Amino acid sequence: MALLLRSLVQRSAAVSSGSQCCLLYRHAVAMGTNAKEQMQKFTDKNSRLARPLSPHITIYSWSVPMMMSITHRGTGVGLSAGVAVFAVSALVLPGDFASYLNLIQSLSLGPALICTAKFGLAFPVAFHSFNGIRHLMWDLGKGFRMPEVYRSGYAVIALSVLSAIALAAL
Repeated sequence: MALLLRSLVQRSAAVSSGSQCCLLYRHAVAMGTNAKEQMQKFTDKNSRLARPLSPHITIYSWSVPMMMSITHRGTGVGLSAGVAVFAVSALVLPGDFASYLNLIQSLSLGPALICTAKFGLAFPVAFHSFNGIRHLMWDLGKGFRMPEVYRSGYAVIALSVLSAIALAAL
């Protein structure tokens, strides 16, 4: 396959004009190289030109907006995965929802563990919802000054915790 692709590239380059031919071969990687060799060339070039390494996460000071962004993405992925797992299990597992609810009630886990589990399920939903409203406000162009960003972040955290506690108490 690689030989066929190489011959097609060579034929098209031979037919095309000179400027296009240079563009075609300038960015092409030789067939005999591998990723390790290319990374070594890249590292050598950066060292030769005295370019700094990209900043690592350890040099950044953690802030509320950074943590809110990471948590928003994490809760979005977690909620999507949870819905997918629940949907697939509803299709595959025998029995209905009531039988599994009766199974959990028969385990006699105690109110503390049940409330903790309910809080663990309610908090990502509440946080992602409130932070989504915050993002919608940003889409309207409101709340971009740093004091407002921090204030809305703390408000989202407080509302998320309070609403998750309220949902877990039901």
